[in-house]
Amino acid sequence: MASLDDLKKRISSVKSTQKITKAMKMVAAAKLRRAQEGAERGRPYSEKMNNIILNLSKNIVDVENSPKLLSGTGQDNVHLCVVMTSDRGLCGGFNTNIIKKAKNYFKKIIDNGKTLKILTVGSKGYDQLKRLYGDKIIEKISFKETKNANYFDADKVGKIIIERFYKKEFDVCTIFYNQFKNVITQIPQEQQIIPLKTSDVQDDNDNDNYEFEPEEDEILNNLLPKNISTQIFKAMLENSASEQGSRMSAMDNATRNAGEMVDKLTIEYNRSRQAAITKELIEIISGAESL
Repeated sequence: MASLDDLKKRISSVKSTQKITKAMKMVAAAKLRRAQEGAERGRPYSEKMNNIILNLSKNIVDVENSPKLLSGTGQDNVHLCVVMTSDRGLCGGFNTNIIKKAKNYFKKIIDNGKTLKILTVGSKGYDQLKRLYGDKIIEKISFKETKNANYFDADKVGKIIIERFYKKEFDVCTIFYNQFKNVITQIPQEQQIIPLKTSDVQDDNDNDNYEFEPEEDEILNNLLPKNISTQIFKAMLENSASEQGSRMSAMDNATRNAGEMVDKLTIEYNRSRQAAITKELIEIISGAESL
């Protein structure tokens, strides 16, 4: 049985931890509002970009000579998976859910006898994947020094992917991230960005009659690289909101658990103290009776 001093130290330690988790919850709540607004504003832009590309691709006559970022290499032997996680922990199951979704996809690729390559964005994803898939990771990217998701970082990742594609290092590229729904729920997503899957794009029937100048191929050559960076930026915004929501929920649970632990330890401390006082009284009474 722990001594009174040990129980007192544990109660003090848990209370200090509770103060930290409560402060982290408040910080996450403050950051969540801004991150949620960014994610919600980014969705229409990325969807519209995809729809414009869909309309352009419909008017292409010579499909075989269309931009490779749209049509692909014609094969799907080598898959590049871009796993996007956070650089910081203490955010519940946020990173684990993305990794779980990615691992299920990895298994399908390997079981089908295809080549798997992994690019990690965020140190937590690399930390969780390096043990099982260390030989598959071709590059790791971290934005620890960046406070907020921004287009410049997304464009940097997009350019790396495009450069590797033109070097014929892969045939298909898929990104993995969490889509923000609410504070409690974040939905793991897999999205193929090279070649662009037109089945994932919403058909915009109201804007089918575009007249393009210059030709569709020339516009697509300029638009497709920007679309890849845009989709990655959208994923980063969704991840940012999901991370703060998950951290807020995790820190709230940790604060409540710390409170319950303090209550239990306080009861144990009071019982031990009462037992010690009772023992001392018995010893005093027994000593008095023996005189």
